[in-house]
Amino acid sequence: MKVLVTGASSLIGTGVARVLADRGDAVVCFQRRFVDALAGVDGVEQQLGDIRDNEAVNTAAAGCDAIIHLAARVGIVGSEEDFVSVNVGGTRNVLTAAKHHHIGRVVHVSSPSVAHGGAAIIGAGADEPTTGRSRAWYAESKALAEIEALAASSPTMGVVAVRPHLVWGPGDTQLVGRIVERSRQGRLALVGGGRALVDATYIDNAVDALIAAVDSTAPGAKCAGRAYVIANGEPRPVRDLVAGICAAAGVPFEPRGVPLRTACAVGSILERVWPRLPQRVRNDDDEPPLTRFVAEQLGTAHWFDPAPAALDLGWTPAVSVDDGLARLADSY
Repeated sequence: MKVLVTGASSLIGTGVARVLADRGDAVVCFQRRFVDALAGVDGVEQQLGDIRDNEAVNTAAAGCDAIIHLAARVGIVGSEEDFVSVNVGGTRNVLTAAKHHHIGRVVHVSSPSVAHGGAAIIGAGADEPTTGRSRAWYAESKALAEIEALAASSPTMGVVAVRPHLVWGPGDTQLVGRIVERSRQGRLALVGGGRALVDATYIDNAVDALIAAVDSTAPGAKCAGRAYVIANGEPRPVRDLVAGICAAAGVPFEPRGVPLRTACAVGSILERVWPRLPQRVRNDDDEPPLTRFVAEQLGTAHWFDPAPAALDLGWTPAVSVDDGLARLADSY
């Protein structure tokens, strides 16, 4: 099988490309910059381009049998146009290319945030994405993109949406990287004291889930036109997960607790004023330390039912949280 992987410069994308190549698939990686970790890997071809460029995406998809679409604008800072042009417009380009080249398998990588409205999520499946958020443009744009992607599933093209939750592990610059950096700077804070139960996903499990999805997805397959949340199936208090990451990285775990209501209020203010603050105040960080949406996610429970992914995709997590923390420690 020949597979196009968009956004292959990401932690998950690089992992997916390696696994596909290792098992003998031909892989076309499409991203904006060359990935050194994929250089010289047998079976991997890198094509550089912008997901917003319809012609470039169409060229990359030529001759492929499947697409795993990871390319996205992430983060919490940026305008509506910044996020929509990449996350919605880029997804449209992928779907257009898939139809043009008669590609029968498309895995759209989404996010559990598309269905998060601020309330606790306890043992849920992949609820319907919600739209109409103001200022939370990442979640809003990913929700719009997922809706369009699943609507494109047809008798000739199977489309499945996969929502990995809080992916972490060696090489992660987002969750792990930010926790470690803030610990070293003495700025580690836990919303609600970190008591909320969350279910994160070790990187290898997320990669395996996308491989399972591309293998399962086909026109008429049970999973076609549906969304699945991916997580380890081990809900833990945020505090315990953060403490484990700090221990693995060898940095202090000395957080301060912030009440949820206070965090939401502070987050609302920060997301408005942060872009206008001078660089010396922001410590050269383009992302504010908190927004209201992030505060709600960190301060409320959100864990999921892994059964649908097991039944329809044949996927179960192979690496436990504890084993993942041990592997993380080995990487430092």
